Amino acid sequence: MTQSPLVPRLADPYQPARYPGGAPLDAAGLHVVRRWSYGYTRALAREVVSAGGAGAWFEAQLRPSRITDTAADRTYAWWPSLARRPADLWQRQVSETEFGWRVMADYARWVMMRRMISRRQVLEVMTEFWETLLHVPVNGDHWFTHRVSYGTTVRTHALGTYANLLKACILHPAMGMFLDNAVSTKAKPNENLGRELLELHTVGRGNHTEDDVKDSARILTGYRVDLWRTWAATYTPADHSTGTVRVLGFTHPNTNPDGRAVAEAYLDYLARHPATAQRVCQRLAAKFVSDDPPARLVTRMVRTWQSSGTSIVAVLRTLVASPEFQAARDSKLRDPVEDVLASYRALGVGVAQPRVDDDAALQMLWQSNAIGTMPFSWPRPDGPPIDNRSWGSSSRALASFSMHWSLAGTWWPRSGATYRTPAQWLPRTSLTFAQLVDHLSIQVLGRVSTATLLKACCEVTNYAPSTVINANHPLVKWEFHRLLSTLLDSPAHLSR
Repeated sequence: MTQSPLVPRLADPYQPARYPGGAPLDAAGLHVVRRWSYGYTRALAREVVSAGGAGAWFEAQLRPSRITDTAADRTYAWWPSLARRPADLWQRQVSETEFGWRVMADYARWVMMRRMISRRQVLEVMTEFWETLLHVPVNGDHWFTHRVSYGTTVRTHALGTYANLLKACILHPAMGMFLDNAVSTKAKPNENLGRELLELHTVGRGNHTEDDVKDSARILTGYRVDLWRTWAATYTPADHSTGTVRVLGFTHPNTNPDGRAVAEAYLDYLARHPATAQRVCQRLAAKFVSDDPPARLVTRMVRTWQSSGTSIVAVLRTLVASPEFQAARDSKLRDPVEDVLASYRALGVGVAQPRVDDDAALQMLWQSNAIGTMPFSWPRPDGPPIDNRSWGSSSRALASFSMHWSLAGTWWPRSGATYRTPAQWLPRTSLTFAQLVDHLSIQVLGRVSTATLLKACCEVTNYAPSTVINANHPLVKWEFHRLLSTLLDSPAHLSR
C-alpha cells in the first residue's frame, strides 16, 4: 500500500548506527571468504586485506605449500594414536587398551581442529569436499586401521588433479576394506567397489551397465589387505582376474597377472570421462554456488576440466571467477559441523590441547553431533548431503540455537577453552546500543548491521538503540550472551 504524501513518514526506530571503521571486506570479498573458509574471523579479514583482496587471497590459497601452518600442524600430536601403525591399532583394540571407535573420534576431532585454525582454509574445505565424494566412514570395525592414512591421502591430492586423486583413493586399503575390494579375487570377484566407483565416484547412475560393473570389479582384483593379522596392504598377482575387459569404451587385453597398470589406466580413463566431468562439476557447483546451480556454469567448468587434464585448481578458478558464483551470496546453509566451527571462529574461542574429557577440543565433536552429525559419521558410501533441505529442519535450527547460547554464555564447553569477556568486546568506554550492535556485527559476521538485526537485538535484550552502554551496564555484566547468541542465530551466520 502506497503511503499518502499528506501523511508524514515516521523515522525507522531501528535505523542502524555505524561504528567508525566499517567492515574490512566488501560484499564480494566477504562472499569469497565465507564460501572458502570455515567462517569469518578478524584475523582472516586482515589476511585478505594484506593479500590485496579476496581474489589474491584465494589464488594464494591454491598453493598451500607456500603457507606456513604451524599451529594446525601441531595439533596432530594432541592425539598420539593417530600416528600408530594399523597392526598396533588393531592390537590395542583386541586387548581393549583403546578401541577403534575412540581413535576415530579423535581423528574427527583433529580434523575439526585443523578446519578451525588452519591458515590453509581452501585446502581444508576441498579436503572435506573430496572426503565426502570419495566417502569412507569412520564407523567400521576394521577399516579404521587405515582411515587416518586415507584422510592424509585425500589432503595430499585435494588441489591436484582428479585423475591422481581418484587413483590414490580407490586403490587405498581403507577404501578397499570399506567396499570389500580387499577380499576380492579372480575366483570370487566382489562388485561393491567396482559398482560404487561408477555410480558414485565417476560417471554416475544410468551411465553404465551390469557388464560394466562386472569388468570394473575384475580390473580391481589383486589389491589385498591381510585382514585380522598384519593389516598390511599388498598387491597379489595370483588374485588378479586376467582376460579382456571392456568398460564404457575402455578396452584392455589385461593379460598380465600384475594388473596394476590396467587399474591405473582404467581409473585415469574414468576421471577424464565426460560423464565424470559433468557429475563432479555439478557437485562442486552445488556445494559452492547453489543447490541447483546454473547449467551454463557447470558447462564452463566441464570444459575447463577436460582442457586442463582434470586440474582441480583450474576448475575452481573457473567457478570463483564466474558471475553465477558472485550472484549466489548467502544461498548455502551451513551444516552442523560447519556451524560449530564457524561459531568458535566468530567468537574467537581459543581451544587448548585436551587434558580431561570435558575439554573443548573433545566436546566440540559432541556439539556437532547434538545438531545433527559428526565428521565422517555418514554410514553409506554416498557421503553426507550437501544441500540446504537436508540441514534446514526446525529441530536442527533449535539445536543450533542451543549450541550458540552455550558458546555465547561460555557455559559449555568451559574447560580447555578461552573466551573473550563481555568487557573485551566493547570497542571503547561508552557507546550506544545501536553502535555496539554494528561493531559486533562487523566483528562476528564481517558485515555492518541491518535494521532487522538491530531490531532482533533490541527485542532480545529489551534495550533501545539509543541506550548508552559501558562496562558497568547490566548488558555487559549479566546479559551479553543474549546479544552474541542473537548474532549467531541470524541468517547471516547460519548461511555460508
